[in-house]
Amino acid sequence: MSRAPLTAEGAERLSAELKRLKTKERPRIIEAVAEARAHGDLKENAEYHAAREEHGMNEARIKYLEGTISNAQIIDIKSLNVGDKVVFGATVTLEDDDEKIVTYQIVGDVEADIDNNQISISSPIARALIGKELDDEVEVQTPSGIKNYYIVGVKYV
Repeated sequence: MSRAPLTAEGAERLSAELKRLKTKERPRIIEAVAEARAHGDLKENAEYHAAREEHGMNEARIKYLEGTISNAQIIDIKSLNVGDKVVFGATVTLEDDDEKIVTYQIVGDVEADIDNNQISISSPIARALIGKELDDEVEVQTPSGIKNYYIVGVKYV
């Protein structure tokens, strides 16, 4: 089984979420289940069923995070010394044909968040960028057709 790449910052965020789920959410949910159980008749107790469902979802997320973190290849991008070459963890500034500027950081699949301009290593744009260098032109196949980008910046922060 191959190990999925994960930035050090992404691993810290996932570890913090795991700690919160185990130390804060789990005890709160167990308390809610116990309180709902105390109300009696469990068959028709919607509060009890909702608390049990929340407990199941919390436990599933805990297992997922534990598995993800334990199987991840954590890469500290600050220690990379690759110059202007685009590799995992790079923050790349692109200019498209319409002279629109956009910046993306290439991260692991589980930490991708387009709202924060973090794209998955397996996304079409990231796959096209990997191995390219500053001032290279990149062609990306998108659902709406081929887009051309010009790499105007590469950083590792």
